[in-house]
Amino acid sequence: MSIDELEEKNADSRMKLTEAPPEKAILAGVDMQGPGSWSIEDSLEELAGLAKTAGASVAGQVIQRRDKPDNALFLGKGKVAELTMMAEELEADLLILDDEISPSQQRNLEAATGLRVVDRTALILDIFAQRARSSAGKLQVELAQLKYNLPRLGGQGLAMSRLGGGIGTRGPGETKLEMDRRRIHERIHDLESRLQKLKAQRQLHRLQRQSARIPVAALVGYTNAGKSTILNAMAESEEVLAEDKLFATLDPTTRLVQLDDRQELLLTDTVGFIQKLPHTLVKAFQATLEETAGADLLIHVVDAGDPNYELQIQAVVEVLKEIGAEDKPAVFVFNKADKLPILQFPGNQAAARMLQGRDGVVISAKDQAGIQVLKEKIKAFFAQGKLELTLCIPYHEGNVVTSIHNVAQVKSIDYNETGTVLQVVMPAMEAEKYLRYELK
Repeated sequence: MSIDELEEKNADSRMKLTEAPPEKAILAGVDMQGPGSWSIEDSLEELAGLAKTAGASVAGQVIQRRDKPDNALFLGKGKVAELTMMAEELEADLLILDDEISPSQQRNLEAATGLRVVDRTALILDIFAQRARSSAGKLQVELAQLKYNLPRLGGQGLAMSRLGGGIGTRGPGETKLEMDRRRIHERIHDLESRLQKLKAQRQLHRLQRQSARIPVAALVGYTNAGKSTILNAMAESEEVLAEDKLFATLDPTTRLVQLDDRQELLLTDTVGFIQKLPHTLVKAFQATLEETAGADLLIHVVDAGDPNYELQIQAVVEVLKEIGAEDKPAVFVFNKADKLPILQFPGNQAAARMLQGRDGVVISAKDQAGIQVLKEKIKAFFAQGKLELTLCIPYHEGNVVTSIHNVAQVKSIDYNETGTVLQVVMPAMEAEKYLRYELK
């Protein structure tokens, strides 16, 4: 073993010895859900998944049933006392709440329990901070963190005294919390300006894709529904990280998909959505989410094996409304059918019940036959209202060839003694003015 390899091995050993144990957390939520909403038990189960994704160890949970949260403590005084005793017994050092709480509620809870308090919004921001890889993703996360933390700078509390340590304090924005308000406002303005430039660049890329006349679809859906797995399977690639984890994908990724020998599709994988997705995060990721709003078709991926899939669909639709994409045409893909007791593929009555009149398919992204079913569904969508024509444009009408390129997908170009021969696919409403050039 070389000296360099030995030093690297020793450094790894030292890192493992000094690695801090996971934070021990207690989860807490207030049950004030109305009919048709998530049960508090299911919501806390999801919160536990978020906590584990962030790196915490869940030691216990507390549920309080009341009409509305307490103005001062979010939880009632009796429940806070019970929670404090539980924390001492379990040696917990972190309290994670299932809703976003006010700065004063956070400070009061920290003072009453002696625990560091993190709400659902801070937890999701922490996960995003850990997962952001691209410069754009890091900018967007930092902007969301600063906007979230700005009103919390007044009474610094435990979170500020432990700056840089633990869930809710990580990420590009962690050192920025020590700035005064004026400098933070300046930083927010700077980030917004840079993201505005990013937005303009992405708009330019979208225009270039549109000029290429290749259809564009965006994968949307609840976090961990299997969007990245579908992208990899359709593009026959393993380049996009596909993990069985919440928010495995943050940065949008676009791949060219061959639907068949003659038709291509640009398919974009986007960040997963979740219930109670922080508004600050939606606003910060506006430049990224516009990839969804600019698509010709949304492919709404749903985890067919999740008992709350209807509520997850509602949560996704709410975010689509917020970014102005709720009216986009959509195909539903009920994924992970392999996890169901009976495979529920198209034609199966159980699959029909799951779709409930929605335009979509029930598949497993791990099964190539299911991916082919999805490709056929997408092809059928883009074939609607389109005509495939072979046109011969006289050489002296070169301007017509240019105009065709602007409205049609040109499959092939050839030349004969009379003119330029184009094989094209174009919208039926555009085709009428070119029918006189059609080769019979």
